[in-house]
Amino acid sequence: MSSHATLHVVTVFLGDGGTGGNPLGVFLDAAPLPAATRQRIAADLGFSETVFVEDRSTAGLRIHTPAVELPLAGHPLVGTSWLLRREGTPVDVLRPPAGDVPTWSEGEWTWIRADPALAPEFDTRQLATPADVDALTEGERGVELHVWAWEDETAGTVRARVFPDGMGIAEDEATGAAALRLGALLNRPLTIHQGRGSRIEVRPDPEGTVRLGGRCALLEKRSYRLP
Repeated sequence: MSSHATLHVVTVFLGDGGTGGNPLGVFLDAAPLPAATRQRIAADLGFSETVFVEDRSTAGLRIHTPAVELPLAGHPLVGTSWLLRREGTPVDVLRPPAGDVPTWSEGEWTWIRADPALAPEFDTRQLATPADVDALTEGERGVELHVWAWEDETAGTVRARVFPDGMGIAEDEATGAAALRLGALLNRPLTIHQGRGSRIEVRPDPEGTVRLGGRCALLEKRSYRLP
């Protein structure tokens, strides 16, 4: 086994004008890595999630936060789909442990369709105003806190922040899993503005799945020394 692997860092859910975006670590050829090594790497990198693609042709992959492995998550799947297409190996389906997730692109937007019930659960709380959301300085110990407020209920725009303490993340810049859950809860199209300027598009489907979309960009590509 090589002592080094190529790491791509993709920013996912960019806002209008290129603001925000949640960095994602992706290893596109991770088949030889055991689970314990993947977890050590994710903790070392410190991104909210790191993806290990075990087979590019089938898009089999694993997702790790700095503390735990996840069966499904939104920002890693959107970012990995975008990166595979950019690297010349586009796929129509991603295969995380939770099962098949359809994916496609529409112009600058990359989309997935997933069952929100398979996404991580959050303690979701509606606050009165976006200012109340912005006023929070930290989350709560042991709580996967997701707070949101309407910016414009008629237009379906939302202000949100997520503090997933149990996943080893103080505050997440853009959280696809929470967006999936909120889309299912409200059952209507949403534009979610999260963190410092990220934008997540949500479109619930009649059959109970939710489409999740965002813009992505490559931040860097570099060699990483394996532990």
